[in-house]
Amino acid sequence: MANIITVFRIILSIIILFFPTFSKAFYLLYLIAGLSDMLDGYIARKTNSVTRIGSLLDTIADTIFFIVCFMKLIPFLALPIWIIIWIVLIALIKLSTIIKNRGIVDYHSVLNKVAGFLLFLLPLTMEIINITYCSIVICMVATVAAIEERIKGL
Repeated sequence: MANIITVFRIILSIIILFFPTFSKAFYLLYLIAGLSDMLDGYIARKTNSVTRIGSLLDTIADTIFFIVCFMKLIPFLALPIWIIIWIVLIALIKLSTIIKNRGIVDYHSVLNKVAGFLLFLLPLTMEIINITYCSIVICMVATVAAIEERIKGL
């Protein structure tokens, strides 16, 4: 059941591409996809059905959701160049981990979950919190999470 929910998140992520950013449909699909991310892991743990494949599938779904959302939101993010460079550095750390381990690392640390949750909140809070301040907090947490993943995801 948990893997079905994860695949559903992948499908929802792709569907999001076809709706205008910040439309009601965008937000609805975005919220359902985000809630499904929390639900699949909870169900897997409660039903004692946590598997390596499920964890890897969850990482893939998270990555697709992130890329889709990034593609949809980047035109609306007035980020300073140093934040963009910081994001690229985080991506390079994550890429180096994938290269080092010859594949995606399915390391779900608390910091990775916090970084993911903060990223999830970003589109929901962009109108009320300065994007630069949000980005600094998210990048700090994501940097430490990426380094932790690089070190522990051996």
